[in-house]
Amino acid sequence: MVHKIQEAVTVIDKLRVLYNLQLIDSRIDEIRKFRGNIPMEIGSLEEEISQMKKKLENLHEDILCIKENINKQSKNIKSSDILIKKYEKQKDHIKNHKELYSLDKEIDYQKLEIQLAKKKIKELNVHIYKMEEIFKKKEDLLKNKEEHFFHKKKELNNICLENDKEEKILLERSLCFSKKVDNGLLKTYRRIRNGVKNGVAVAPVQRGAPLGSYLAITPQKYSELIQRNKLLIDEHSGRILIDAELAEEEKKKSFVFFSKKKL
Repeated sequence: MVHKIQEAVTVIDKLRVLYNLQLIDSRIDEIRKFRGNIPMEIGSLEEEISQMKKKLENLHEDILCIKENINKQSKNIKSSDILIKKYEKQKDHIKNHKELYSLDKEIDYQKLEIQLAKKKIKELNVHIYKMEEIFKKKEDLLKNKEEHFFHKKKELNNICLENDKEEKILLERSLCFSKKVDNGLLKTYRRIRNGVKNGVAVAPVQRGAPLGSYLAITPQKYSELIQRNKLLIDEHSGRILIDAELAEEEKKKSFVFFSKKKL
């Protein structure tokens, strides 16, 4: 009877140690995944800013082109004015009606050119006003995005520094708990962890199924699980099973430990 009680305690202790090891290793996985995602997040923001700058440059070039067109139209007006004055002066020295008619026609043509140029300048000024408004809005958006990027980068760096400190503590804790597990069981734990996508080797059973699995364990296996007399492996996922109540106890202890560490 004494031997059975000792065995039950040993199994529970093994489950507690294994689940604590799992909680620690899962948190280390989270930290490393977060650290690995930072370059992508920063890169994505940098690419977004680069694209915004490129669009602003293109818009700026379009505005410059319109301004050049306005200058061109203004020069055309000046040229037409010069020609009109020239033709008006020539009218003082004409010899016949044919020459007068020809000069009047040229003068009318140049006046029409001036009207068209002024109309174009008016239209282009309206267009440039709208484009400059768009440019200002896009410029403000870029400024906000760059400020967001600066603060985001600073925030991520601060989180990384905190995570580095936490990871150091976690690695020490992981080593400490690993030493409490016999080599055979530790190898099994690591083999399972390496064989599953989320790295969960010890899975709490909730609503009849291991966490992360849709396949329920048999009522007999569940009955054995809650008795905590032996270590059980899920036949579908290959994970070591722990009952939800015991898992929750260890989670709370782990939370209290790390809360104290942060303080």
